Amino acid sequence: MKIIDNTLNGIDNTLNGINNTSGVINNTTQVFNNTSPEDMNTTCVATNTFGKEANTTHLGINVIHADANTSYNFMKNQSKALLALLLLGMSTTFTQAADIWVSPKGDDANPGTAAQPVKTLIIALRKGSELRRTNKLQPNEPVNILLKGGIYSSEEPLFIRPEDSGTPTSPTVIQAVKAEKPVISGGVSVTDWEKAGNVADLPKEAQGKVWVAKAPRVGGRLLEFRQLWVNDKKAVRAQTPEAQQMNRILRWDKKKAQCWIPTPKYGKWEDTKQLEMIIHQWWEIAILRVKSVEIHGDSTCLSFYEPESRVQNEHPWPAPFMSKKDGNSPFYLANSIRFLNTPGEWYEDLEKGLVYYYPREGENMRNADVAAPALENIVNVKGTLDRPVSNIQFKGISFEHASWMRPSRAGHVPLQAGMYMLDAYNIEKEKGTDERPDLTNLAWLGRPTAGVTVMNANNISFNRCVFQHMAFAGLDFVRGTSYDTVEGCVFRDMGGNGLQIGLFSDEAYETHRAYNPQDMRDVCQYERIANNYVTDCANEDWGCVGIGAGHVRNINIEHNEVYDVYYTGISMGWQWNKRLNCMRNNRVFANLVHHYAKQMYDVAGIYTLSPQPGSEIYENCVYDLVKAPYPHDPKHCFYLYTDEGSSYIRVHDNWTEVAKFLQNANGPGNEWTNNGPDVSVEIKNRAGITQEYQDIKK
Repeated sequence: MKIIDNTLNGIDNTLNGINNTSGVINNTTQVFNNTSPEDMNTTCVATNTFGKEANTTHLGINVIHADANTSYNFMKNQSKALLALLLLGMSTTFTQAADIWVSPKGDDANPGTAAQPVKTLIIALRKGSELRRTNKLQPNEPVNILLKGGIYSSEEPLFIRPEDSGTPTSPTVIQAVKAEKPVISGGVSVTDWEKAGNVADLPKEAQGKVWVAKAPRVGGRLLEFRQLWVNDKKAVRAQTPEAQQMNRILRWDKKKAQCWIPTPKYGKWEDTKQLEMIIHQWWEIAILRVKSVEIHGDSTCLSFYEPESRVQNEHPWPAPFMSKKDGNSPFYLANSIRFLNTPGEWYEDLEKGLVYYYPREGENMRNADVAAPALENIVNVKGTLDRPVSNIQFKGISFEHASWMRPSRAGHVPLQAGMYMLDAYNIEKEKGTDERPDLTNLAWLGRPTAGVTVMNANNISFNRCVFQHMAFAGLDFVRGTSYDTVEGCVFRDMGGNGLQIGLFSDEAYETHRAYNPQDMRDVCQYERIANNYVTDCANEDWGCVGIGAGHVRNINIEHNEVYDVYYTGISMGWQWNKRLNCMRNNRVFANLVHHYAKQMYDVAGIYTLSPQPGSEIYENCVYDLVKAPYPHDPKHCFYLYTDEGSSYIRVHDNWTEVAKFLQNANGPGNEWTNNGPDVSVEIKNRAGITQEYQDIKK
């Protein structure tokens, strides 16, 4: 059978999910049906499973469980076999694929050919959808949207809807033209820089060295932003002191909603216009907008705006800590021109509409490439549970410059992994809740935005893409997703989590409750996250992680390298509860995690929460746990860590440089065998990105 180029591109690069799924092939792409809202205490029936059901009793809980060691390979083989059968029933010669060309120099009035490309992805997707709607495609003819190199900017997110879906044999493929580098950006340029001259309130040491430009305007309004990149390198919002030389709070008064700090030596710094306090508290930080400043000699009293003041003073965990032995919580102040005294720092004056920047050595601001984020969400793939988006492939695309403005408008007081508290408070210790009689606090959470989001979709793939320069997360599979693949991608320079997947908790769902949706399609499942390079994550919210999974089931996190992160490397699970939930059959295999915990402790290279029957953590390599400068407890750091409620998880054959592990308030059924420095060196060496994708680290 002759396979023409630009068609299915080979079995391994086609169905985006046939590689990773059960081989359910049909043109509706409803790859799993609504037959699995099972009773968690009875038999779990995984719909459209890996092709075999092994009825096993796992420590008293009946679980239909495909062996985690072999599930992916089995899926892949089944998929290839099913695809081969499908192809045999088709014509012996494929038709040419439908190619739609896009270029930043194109014109949306063009036909979309190589010689006359369109300008925007919105129009390219529309052309592809029209080909499908008008039946101008053969069943086995993919739509290739080919992006030439350059920056693709927009004042609105790219919205990919069910109408843009492909089919298993005719996917919609959004890909880079060979050897070119297209960038889908949510940013705008900051141009026309000039020497600032004498600037009021600027520190003496910076006078004559700072440059100034007009802040961009988008949609006729001044653009407010929290990040700035100069020549592809992140600049620092003006702050004091520097993050590695933080002061410590003197005391925190929750009843009066006040914080006392040593008085900074920065002139009339008490002008609170735009001023923020960032405080280190246990395993998270908080970003608080300063409302008032009262100086009392060597000490100063701060109060904060609502709603963050209420949440910060009512929530119990994590909170500012006070310790004579290890020191009180450290903090720094940010976002005042009075702090702009170090090369690489910047400040946006919202009243004057100006941006100030202190260049680093070698930077020429007359020709510098300066970008500020304008969009919080760059690409939004969104369907419904009954009509999901399906069979979309992204190849070789860069996604850059996403904003996140909530901290500037409502503060940011997160519980864990960046999930911020909408409300949280103590409850009576003697009563607790029906699920957890010992629970002493309640919390309801919001979810920060990501540069690229996927919701209610299946068979979506990202291959050799780059996610970088994001205010919070790079890629987020929010809920209702299945049979998706993220492979060979780079996640770099994230303010929060690199990649996050699965529901952590609905805003109206108390976060400690066991999550068991009536419609199991709501759960992210049968996903593969493999061979990705995740680095420099959580550089603003230090309590975030490299790869964060909430309520997920049947997912593979394998052969990734997570490097240079401020807290945990890979985190899986949620809810702090021993009750069974929707999570199960998850696999964290052969990952390489190193140089983590740069700022926060109560940490691990690989971390879990709550019951996950049939799940395994094995053959990973974890080393170089960084000595954080301000831990609340210098000894509370680990290589592997199964936290509250973790149950029915096998942890075995993981190489760590020290056998330092924690099993905290675990439930039943965990199995720990052969972990530590004595594990085979072959296992250590096999962990991380496989040879095929090693080039992504360059």
